[in-house]
Amino acid sequence: MTAFSGPLPPARFNMAAYAIGRAARATPDKTALVVVDRLAAATPAETWTFADLERAVLAIAAGLAARGLVQGDRLLIRLDNTSAYALLYFGAIAAGLVPIPASRQLTDSEAAFFVENSGARCVALAHGMAASPLPDGVIVLGPEDVAAMIATPAPQQIYADTAANDAAYMIYTSGTTSRPKGVLHAQRAAWGRRPMYEGWYGLTSDDRMLHAGAFNWTYTLGVGLTDPWACGATAIVYTGDKRPEDWPRLIAETDATLFAAVPSLYRQILKYAAPTGADLGRLRHGLIAGEPPPPTLFDDWFAATGTHLYEAFGMSEMSTYISSSPTRPRKAGFIGRAQPGRLLAILPTGDGTTPLPPGQEGLIAVHRSDPGLMLRYWQRPDEDAEVVRGAWFIGGDLGVMDADGYIAHRGRANDIMKALGYRVAPQEVEAVIARAPGVAEVACAEVLVRADVSVIGAFVVAAAGAAPDADGILAFARQHLAPYKMPREIVFVDALPRTLNGKLKRRELAASFVPRAEV
Repeated sequence: MTAFSGPLPPARFNMAAYAIGRAARATPDKTALVVVDRLAAATPAETWTFADLERAVLAIAAGLAARGLVQGDRLLIRLDNTSAYALLYFGAIAAGLVPIPASRQLTDSEAAFFVENSGARCVALAHGMAASPLPDGVIVLGPEDVAAMIATPAPQQIYADTAANDAAYMIYTSGTTSRPKGVLHAQRAAWGRRPMYEGWYGLTSDDRMLHAGAFNWTYTLGVGLTDPWACGATAIVYTGDKRPEDWPRLIAETDATLFAAVPSLYRQILKYAAPTGADLGRLRHGLIAGEPPPPTLFDDWFAATGTHLYEAFGMSEMSTYISSSPTRPRKAGFIGRAQPGRLLAILPTGDGTTPLPPGQEGLIAVHRSDPGLMLRYWQRPDEDAEVVRGAWFIGGDLGVMDADGYIAHRGRANDIMKALGYRVAPQEVEAVIARAPGVAEVACAEVLVRADVSVIGAFVVAAAGAAPDADGILAFARQHLAPYKMPREIVFVDALPRTLNGKLKRRELAASFVPRAEV
């Protein structure tokens, strides 16, 4: 195999038509989306068939065009966590526009940067959200405008005739500078997710996918909506108060067969709900992504519920590409294997395009022929050049591949810690300390203790009811870590800083560290 070996998308391809239009023709009356807003409600707040969904999405597409927006225009979405968010997102894609999903919690300066940097021609704001000063000509939409577009469908509704490589949506993610960078994805991105159907979900048209995230999260828009709809399955989103102890009941009462969430939520469900298999109704298995799972989570969940968890690893530039699944068993210590059709390699951390042999650590690389890869970074040609190495795309993650193709993640290249001349991945230390008594969560980073001396620091959230015990944590770590991998500083914190996508902000922790007078 010398390139992506799965089927390639047709030359003319619209992501919304692929995800929604096909099912609307094949099974128009089948339930596509269920929105639950209250746990005690006898019936869901909303139920949409595929025909309903397509009518709404295409009506929004027509309404956006009627406001003068044209193919390629960017639209920043900051609506509340309701179905209107998703409908506007897919309606924009159906029209050939480029939606930018964002949180309503952005500060004014953050939102202003997104608008200015993207050149957005339209901004959708939630109720009560005042529009910051906007450039001339920027259109402002509210929830009532989205509702009005849905209520007045155009006489002739069609999907934009877009090419597979035309822009479809853009997401902002942490960059190498102080400002986020836009990751521009093509219409073909939805097709590029097909390897996930078998390689992670085990997804069929009979499934009901419950996603724990909000509508504005790309994890939800992709895993929770795009993929189940593209398979003709039902998507379920809960918008009410999200207490860990409520999820087993939600899973059972919504008849969910698949449940997608971040690993920390599964850990909280185990702690606060103590579920058994009987509590989870028809659930076949759970899906985890977005952050490294605690090493005992898989066994703890299976022991309690009799159902498996399948992990996936990805990046903003591609979504997930490494995973385990019902047909691709998990191997302890590894995040999974390349999904079907994808070509991965481990490249040297320096220069070179020749893949390293099994067992050697290097940069995880994806072949650039993969249809799931982004188009480019928005207005950042220098960073585009940094991630290309010959026929390969390198996203900055370190890993080791074994002889069977399983990959162990060794952290981000720019997160690697230096200790006594050795390179140490924070995840390796975190996996050990997470098992120590009295530890709920942990993140590690290289911290500066003197102007010329840095050591490994462990930032620990103590378990509920446990007294902070740095000596006990260090004693546990000594039993499981080589001396050079030992943290020299234990710092107790109330919570770990994370991005909106749930990723640890290790640099923020390192910057917050205040050294003692003596080390």
